Amino acid sequence: MQLTLCAPCLFGLEGLLSDEIKRLGITDVKAQNGRVLFTGGFDDMVRANLWLRTAERVLIQLGSFPAGTFDALFEGVKALPWEQFIPRNGMFPIKMGYSRESKLTSMPSCQSIIKKAIVDRLKQSYGIGWFSEDGERFRIQFSLQNDIATLYLDTSGDGLHKRGYRPRSGTAPLRETLAAAMVILSRYKGGGVFSDPFCGSGTLPIEAALIAKNRAPGLIRRFDADKWDCVPQKLWTGAREAAREKEYHKPYELWGGDIDDGCLAIARENAVRAGVSDCVRFDHADAGGFTPSEETVTVTNPPYGERLDDLRQAGKNYQALSRNVHKNLFLLSSHPSFEEVFGRKADKKRKLYNGMILCYLYMYYK
Repeated sequence: MQLTLCAPCLFGLEGLLSDEIKRLGITDVKAQNGRVLFTGGFDDMVRANLWLRTAERVLIQLGSFPAGTFDALFEGVKALPWEQFIPRNGMFPIKMGYSRESKLTSMPSCQSIIKKAIVDRLKQSYGIGWFSEDGERFRIQFSLQNDIATLYLDTSGDGLHKRGYRPRSGTAPLRETLAAAMVILSRYKGGGVFSDPFCGSGTLPIEAALIAKNRAPGLIRRFDADKWDCVPQKLWTGAREAAREKEYHKPYELWGGDIDDGCLAIARENAVRAGVSDCVRFDHADAGGFTPSEETVTVTNPPYGERLDDLRQAGKNYQALSRNVHKNLFLLSSHPSFEEVFGRKADKKRKLYNGMILCYLYMYYK
């Protein structure tokens, strides 16, 4: 079955995500704001869930149609082939959608109409009048843009940033998808030394280790579509076996430092769960004394806050890095005057979003 697939991502990562999808051998790829569309079969959907480092989830786009009225929304939803995916006992919750420049603005009303339309379609398909919804989950998403409704099935379940290695985190955790993007932009692939002097719960060094080892980031977790009858189990089994065979088993040197021993304990636990404790070391260390070697790639997200004391401490952190790190530095910051405080203009900077917070990745090559 040929599917239209959609991979939402954090704003600013569309280009990186497009490249990831193309590396899976998929050619029909189209980047849009906050998402990438591509076509493929169930096998491509499976591999996308396992391998994409910068996507938030993988959706099946079931269809788009004009929906300027509630009646049009009902009929358009009912016309879609829900029975090809949802079995008679499937659970199909409707996630709250969004409406932009559209006449239909009440999202609870849209949710209710979409649910009723799907129930009507499935009643006709299965010849039953009641649904227990005690089977596997088929989470449905929708959007309204310029009076065009688009309906999706979420194949991932939990967001893809939930790799499975981080049940706990330190304060203000960096999302795994953004951490992976920072590592990719640093061009670190396993050569030399990787360091993060503000490692917190270890997300950056762990994501860098996964990249160095060529380990599929979704390998140790499960997805909603894992349990769907419409997706052959052999696709999941084969994709996971193929992913394990593609891993590299070489010595790598990755390091994370922090002054918070509680965060370091969590980081070490996370590295064990991720299967990278053999190549990542975490130490109690003050970033003020961090002096990397020439071959070290430093990728970091120093703590930053809105309070005056936080701003002052952030400034001290930046100045210490400016004194001690002269090349191969990739630093994420939302500080409004970062380059002025740091004392050097970046060779390049890239706009990224950490959740809803506008940040820049400042890149110093030499």
